Amino acid sequence: MTSLATSIGLPRGPTVPNGRVPLKPEFEDGLPPLPEIRSEALRLQVFTHRSFYARPTHVFEDMPDDPSPDNESLEHLGDTVLSLIVTGLLRDVYPCLRVGPSTKIRALVVGNPTLAWISVQYRLPERLRMHPAQAITLRASANIQADLFESFVGGLYLDQGLEAVQAWLHPLLRPFLAIAYRTVRVQHGLSPEPPYSTTPPPPRYSDTALRSDGAPAHQPQTWSTPPPPRMPASIGHLSLFNQHLQQQCKNIEWVYSDSAGEGTKTTPIWVVRAMVEGVCLGRGRGSTKKAARNEAAKEGLVKLGIPVP
Repeated sequence: MTSLATSIGLPRGPTVPNGRVPLKPEFEDGLPPLPEIRSEALRLQVFTHRSFYARPTHVFEDMPDDPSPDNESLEHLGDTVLSLIVTGLLRDVYPCLRVGPSTKIRALVVGNPTLAWISVQYRLPERLRMHPAQAITLRASANIQADLFESFVGGLYLDQGLEAVQAWLHPLLRPFLAIAYRTVRVQHGLSPEPPYSTTPPPPRYSDTALRSDGAPAHQPQTWSTPPPPRMPASIGHLSLFNQHLQQQCKNIEWVYSDSAGEGTKTTPIWVVRAMVEGVCLGRGRGSTKKAARNEAAKEGLVKLGIPVP
């Protein structure tokens, strides 16, 4: 029987120490080449574990003339750069993805199991400098392997900038994003593959009137543009009126009266008075009770000294 992980392209693979399985996409031509860090000092620092110098860990800040020579600061920087690149790539590949699923997908891609697997494929742990007594344990640790990958990302960023890191990581991480995307869809009770294109079509202006400068005269309706209001904006007078009277601990009595022959059976005209402590603060009429109350509320707001549009 085919497992769920296999059906969505997630290989079984060995279980890592934290119990999760790394994402393992197939690369027909192998992983993209590992960039070379040009600075010898940075390259040395990338592959230096803190145990190599055994500096105390309780120090708040290094002296300006004696910064720590290990890769912890590069790892911290690389973690941030990696998250930035993965987040940006997610927006490019799946622009309609909501924040919640996007966060889960990113967590799968930048999680230690996956980063450790990538680190081993590039044979980065083999170049790690550490205390000889801890060599076997540290090289086999998935956390250390993942930290080393982040350190390399941070070192490359300092050495050549963000564009160089993107040029390397974009083709490397796209297959991982695809597996993580299908995995999270299944977690949300959906099919691994969406029944629609994940890329939104460009806006169509063929049926839209154009201004003299060639731009569309009316913005086409999309999810990012608010729909036209279904009722006049002035309908908010009623809620504002109620709010002010509630703050004063006063009750409103709506008294409806005969419209004196106005309207018909199918389209009646409602006439109402807003009574507060026996005093009429406003009168209104409308084709619905709510519209009539809103007109009365608008008049009432004026009497209360509240400016209304």
